[in-house]
Amino acid sequence: MAKRNIYLETVPPEEAVERAKAALDRDTLLSTETVPTHESCGRVTAGPIFARYSSPTFHAAAMDGIAVKAESTFAAREDAPVALNHGDEFLFVNTGNPLPEGMNAVIMIENVVQKDEVTALIDAPAFPWQHVRRIGEDIVATELLLPQNRELTPCDIGALISAGIYEIEVRERVRTVFLPTGDEVLNFLDKPEPRAGQVIESNSQVFKGYADSWGIDAAWSKPVPDDEDTLREAVLKALEDGRHMVVVGAGSSAGSKDYSKKVFESIGTVLVHGISVMPGKPTLLGVTDERSGFPGRLLVGAPGYPVSAVVCHEKILAPIVHWLMGKALPERSHADVILARKTPSRPGMREAIRLAAGRIGDQIIAAPLARGAGMITTMTRAQAVTYISEDVEGAEQGQKVHAELLVGEAELDRVLVHVGSHDNTLDLLANELMGLPVPLRLVSSHAGSMGGLTALKAGSALFAGAHLFDPDSGDFNFPFIGRYLKGVDVAVFNLAIRHQGLIVAKGNPLGITGVDDLKRDDVTFINRQRGAGTRILLDHHLKTAGIDAREVNGYENEEFTHMAVAVNVLTGAASCGLGIFAAAKALDLDFVPLARERYDLVIPARHQDDPRITTLLDVIRSDDIKAKIKNQGGYETDLTGREMEPGMGLNG
Repeated sequence: MAKRNIYLETVPPEEAVERAKAALDRDTLLSTETVPTHESCGRVTAGPIFARYSSPTFHAAAMDGIAVKAESTFAAREDAPVALNHGDEFLFVNTGNPLPEGMNAVIMIENVVQKDEVTALIDAPAFPWQHVRRIGEDIVATELLLPQNRELTPCDIGALISAGIYEIEVRERVRTVFLPTGDEVLNFLDKPEPRAGQVIESNSQVFKGYADSWGIDAAWSKPVPDDEDTLREAVLKALEDGRHMVVVGAGSSAGSKDYSKKVFESIGTVLVHGISVMPGKPTLLGVTDERSGFPGRLLVGAPGYPVSAVVCHEKILAPIVHWLMGKALPERSHADVILARKTPSRPGMREAIRLAAGRIGDQIIAAPLARGAGMITTMTRAQAVTYISEDVEGAEQGQKVHAELLVGEAELDRVLVHVGSHDNTLDLLANELMGLPVPLRLVSSHAGSMGGLTALKAGSALFAGAHLFDPDSGDFNFPFIGRYLKGVDVAVFNLAIRHQGLIVAKGNPLGITGVDDLKRDDVTFINRQRGAGTRILLDHHLKTAGIDAREVNGYENEEFTHMAVAVNVLTGAASCGLGIFAAAKALDLDFVPLARERYDLVIPARHQDDPRITTLLDVIRSDDIKAKIKNQGGYETDLTGREMEPGMGLNG
């Protein structure tokens, strides 16, 4: 049996960075190179730079007008203008022209009265060097223009060229390569169609995006098989090619086929195996020694799960790379945010929580997104990230926490924060809102209908999607609003009437026709989470059919969205699940109709005049969006955009 790695010690990411800095000699690792000045933006100067030429190199007119001797105008008054003759007493000049010899001032053309072709009248005196750019006004030849270790900006490039610096010595770029590993990993360049157990390699491109933003030279290879010797050969080849840093993707954890640590130990010293942050724990750092043939190079084992890899890139590699190049690490904006939901966390390990965030009133409200080291979509949907300390067990709903902003703070004013039931139409709306002349971003936390009402009660959402059916009244949402939102004035607008039913495999091979079949031994069900309107609907139908929930195989297995339920059915993890027709249609599954229901948007009255909400309502009332909703399948739009009242049911 293959031996597993173990984490002997996890260290805070800050300590991991310091260990790497202490083990690397950056002046030896990175040399300097000479590059054309016009191609040096973002590079770091290797030494001081002195101006070759002054700028300007001559006295120059700063205005369109006439060049004069200032002394000849001193007597000028509005009631007693001075007359000057063209040629010996004044000359016409344009902005940027050399100042004519003997002249020391410029008068703006609009302050000159042309008496005739050779005479100009001046009714106000000029002072010496008026409207003149003097030699060396901006840059003086031989003066220090830029110091060493300066990261060059676009304006720096302009100054360098103006001073006659056409080539510049800069620090060498960090050269690196990303080596993805794994027998199950497919090269994305082959445009593969993955089978069970296979994944499309994407981490190299996430790293490449980061590397480009850091200004380093990054390449990547095709996936390297799970073989220790093959991986060692790939790492050594990268070092031979002149790479200052080799990043091995995956293989850094504790599995029996994780070879990065063994390879690093065979050609160098392991500095860190495991950081005390989740996700990101399997991060591995090492430095090469003489056995590699290229001592003093950085070796990195980046976790294979995408979110873990990003934490490695942002918290470990970014500070190391910027230090190597002598650059300042860009700082993100920070802000205090209010959590929309309780967020548990495991003590003893710092945990990164991605947040969907937007401004509500004078606060930033942040809804924790689904957690998981492999859930890369949480990073595409997040506007902020907070870190739960290792010495607490999480954060409570309504708690203020400090967060790093992943977007500009002004963008938070253009975010619609939705907490509530999931529906595919929300994704449709999100796309439509981003297509507006002034785009709005819809961020949604799928907490179920009851979770949405709870969020409104706490003031942590602009609106909530709900489809709660009350069997006693036959109405939707209002009975629950009256029960759980006492004291909160809300308006309710219909988004769509949608069709709920049992999502089953293509062709319905088990012949499932209704809830009675959920009792069968050969049927496995996938449920929605507690508080979801779909789960409440299921419980109503089970009760009507006289079925105890304990008789349903899989009743306790939960998912948070209709699409997740459909994926369970598609992959065979479940025989069926209750969901909307649109989800079944999207994955080409079959559907057993069970109920029609009203999916409404519940909006607190205090937010109704918010421009984001008025824009949202304008969008859903448009004929274009109604047509797109219907085209998803399983939706009716007769009530879409209308304000609902208690007792309307499905009739409006």
